[in-house]
Amino acid sequence: MQHLQRTTSKEKTPVSGEVISLPPVQVRRRAPAFTRRLNDVLQRIIPAFLGLGLLVLLWQLAAINSKGFPTPLSTLDSALTLFADPFYRDGPNDMGIGWNVLASLQRVAVGFGLAALAGIPLGFLIGRFTFFSRMFGPLIALLRPVSPLAWLPIGLLLFQKAEPASSWTIFICSIWPMVINTAEGVRRIPQDYLNVARVLQLSEWTVIRRILFPAVLPAVLTGVRLSIGIAWLVIVAAEMLTGGLGIGFWIWNEWNNLNVENILIAIVIIGVVGLLLEQGLMLIARRFSWQEK
Repeated sequence: MQHLQRTTSKEKTPVSGEVISLPPVQVRRRAPAFTRRLNDVLQRIIPAFLGLGLLVLLWQLAAINSKGFPTPLSTLDSALTLFADPFYRDGPNDMGIGWNVLASLQRVAVGFGLAALAGIPLGFLIGRFTFFSRMFGPLIALLRPVSPLAWLPIGLLLFQKAEPASSWTIFICSIWPMVINTAEGVRRIPQDYLNVARVLQLSEWTVIRRILFPAVLPAVLTGVRLSIGIAWLVIVAAEMLTGGLGIGFWIWNEWNNLNVENILIAIVIIGVVGLLLEQGLMLIARRFSWQEK
């Protein structure tokens, strides 16, 4: 009994502990939606303007140290004069910069459109059937690294005209990204989709239309986006050699006239047009991409 009483008394003895004081909790206030959007815009615009300022600074240094190289201000004055009337006509060989850009875009549309019509179905065949993959794989690996300027004489020999030769060069150079991306997209389709198609005994056309094409569409659009950039690069080099109306020939003509300001303006125009084409296709790709939703 004494032992039990001692145990009970020990259990009832209060245990003293150290009291830890916690700091007050600070509740972070969320910034308003307008402020957050403004911060996001500034975080994107400020680095872009800094990069642009660095480019202008390097441009000015190059103009100071190089004889005959125009300064940014002189190029800006030439640009204002050039864009005052970009669509003038003073004969077949003297047109504004706007007509030259439109002529180049027309050639790009023809060559790129033909490449899409041929490249996307060919990519489906290569990705779907092993026989076609083994048949066209070595040819693609052999022809894809060839320079665009190497294809231009072949086009001139085949078509005997500069216009279709330029479209041919765009076609043969811009087809490969669409073929490769489409074939790779078909190969990455989950096998479960194809097993369901076999169980349902769907025809090959139904499989392509209902299963393959919706699943491969993001990869196809990626190939299209890469191809449009290559097509816009190729047309400038092709037009320098073939002549006629176009931004490439316009640059070469300005070089013959030693008008370096207009050449720099044309470089900016080429970059802006290429950026717009690529960004437009990227928006379409995001619209139809199920992976980002």
